[in-house]
Amino acid sequence: MKPLLATALLVIAVSAFGHGGEDHGAPPPALSQSVAPRASAATADFEVVAALEEQKLLIYVDRFASNEPVSAAKVEVAGDLAAVQGVASETSPGTYVIALAAELPAARHPLTISIETSDNADLLSLLLDTSQPASSAAAHSHDWSEWTVWLLAAALLLAGAALLVLRRRRQHR
Repeated sequence: MKPLLATALLVIAVSAFGHGGEDHGAPPPALSQSVAPRASAATADFEVVAALEEQKLLIYVDRFASNEPVSAAKVEVAGDLAAVQGVASETSPGTYVIALAAELPAARHPLTISIETSDNADLLSLLLDTSQPASSAAAHSHDWSEWTVWLLAAALLLAGAALLVLRRRRQHR
């Protein structure tokens, strides 16, 4: 009984050692999420993130040093298209929105954002890239070899449990 258990444990342990030179299939795909096109820029005073969501350009403005949202600022956007120009309205502290007149074509759009507060003013340039569509997450799948390993492990576990039960029965007789 002991040699059989030792052999089973040795087989399991040997399979756990690293080995090289074998192809284990394609590498796993990179994680991806649906992310709207966005751009960011920072100066010594302000940090700005612009995100394109549906027919709106959302602009998040924070103080660079403290990451505190900038409230009650005049945020003006100028770009290469007339659809992306105008003064943004504040929807919540540090969040400003411009409704777009038309959908942006797939391209790289340079934007200039002017921020004026009661104590400071700054001009930031950023590049909003709409040429790549928002990616969606890849479907999760399992390879047959993964299932084989799990089934083999379960079979070995059941065999070990059965051997222990048989051993205890023999000892009690």
